[in-house]
Amino acid sequence: MSRWIIALLLTCASAAQAAPATASPEEIERIERFLTDKGLLVQLDDVRHSVADKAHVVADRTADLIGNAMGFIGVPYRRGGTSASTGFDCSGFVRAVYEKTVGMVLPRKAAQQAASTQVIDKKELQPGDLVFFNTMRRAFSHVGIYVGDGKFIHSPRTGSEVRVEDMRQSYWQRRFDGARRVTVEAKAQP
Repeated sequence: MSRWIIALLLTCASAAQAAPATASPEEIERIERFLTDKGLLVQLDDVRHSVADKAHVVADRTADLIGNAMGFIGVPYRRGGTSASTGFDCSGFVRAVYEKTVGMVLPRKAAQQAASTQVIDKKELQPGDLVFFNTMRRAFSHVGIYVGDGKFIHSPRTGSEVRVEDMRQSYWQRRFDGARRVTVEAKAQP
């Protein structure tokens, strides 16, 4: 693994100096000895493992989030609804999924959820991100959770139930208001 770290360091150094990232075997051995003597090789390897571990945690959390959201498919829509036992409206559904999965309490209304989360470009959408629509002639009047492949899960309207839909349908394309990412810094509100 040390060769990988040395190659990375050489690449960084060459980028900083605008020189090619080539080194003789002797130079690589000298750098490796220096890093080992200073204990830096172990530290760099620890950082690499830490980054990889965090990536796995994020992937697991996203899978849990989508899995929990999918578990609510079929729950009826209810205006003002915030639970599976009585039904959900769109923002109550999103709030319940985030609270159940990651313990984060998002604001109650869709527009408040939009205001308290990080704006991202539609091209940056990842599963677990929020997607907003103008369905009531006002911005951010509807919200759902992006599940990937152009689809999102939401609690649509009276007489319907939680379901997955395709954002590429003309109805949703015309009403798309933006995408947001829930971050640790998101402002939680009751």
